[in-house]
Amino acid sequence: MTALAPSPVLELTRGDGPLVVSMPHCGTELAPGLAERLTPEARTLCDTDWHIPRLYGFAGGLGATLLSARFSRFVVDLNRPPGGESLYPGQATTGLCPETLFDGRPLYRDGAAPDAAEIAERVEAYWRPYHDALAAELERVKARHGFAILYDAHSIRSRVPRLFEGRLPDLNLGTARGASAAPDLIARTVATMERASAAEGLSCVADGRFVGGHITRHYGRPVENVHALQMELTQDRYMNEEDEGGTGHGPAFAYRPDRAGRLQRVLVPLLETLAGWRPAA
Repeated sequence: MTALAPSPVLELTRGDGPLVVSMPHCGTELAPGLAERLTPEARTLCDTDWHIPRLYGFAGGLGATLLSARFSRFVVDLNRPPGGESLYPGQATTGLCPETLFDGRPLYRDGAAPDAAEIAERVEAYWRPYHDALAAELERVKARHGFAILYDAHSIRSRVPRLFEGRLPDLNLGTARGASAAPDLIARTVATMERASAAEGLSCVADGRFVGGHITRHYGRPVENVHALQMELTQDRYMNEEDEGGTGHGPAFAYRPDRAGRLQRVLVPLLETLAGWRPAA
């Protein structure tokens, strides 16, 4: 693996295998002057995909290339189209530069939301560099191996009533309803996920509430030998969603190695399946 010179907006470590792991929502930095414009709730960065680089720390050992965002999705959402069109028409969601939290509460103080010009500036300063780097890495990997596999890594609270009913399955695989990767790769990945999840007593689903965001849908082009999958994990399977200080397990958003180990016993064989897959000759 090769760690490249630091970028102001992303971290990139190159591997020598066909797998690229993208982590677009793990960033916690804010653009200058943004914090004071946010509501107290938003300043906790509550909708972050907490600890995803740590959870997938094993992926480098599989030869994967690792790409992660430094800045919060509250600056700009890297998994939304740059034009801001909805990925889930008719359903509640958040936008390119979100103005609400997942639960519907306001993200900005009154009158502090960005205008169209500021949104365009954020796209150029933060969204564009991440996608330029991701596209370049996929091309590099494809040039070396003849194909590339993109795994877009996400997490979310297990219950968000505004976005979905009840509790999410623990692992939510998205394939753009079968369009973003080769059928054989999808079938092998789903089989591995189901087998490993059952062994750990975890639940899973493919193309349920989350079928894949912009990254999966845009880059997943199996006819061009680029295959993309998204994974949305419930956060209570590897961290505290709430303050659990009274149980001795620490504050909200704290990483829980005891829980993470169980989840990693599913994620490791899942990524091994991806890293070891080869298209039919």
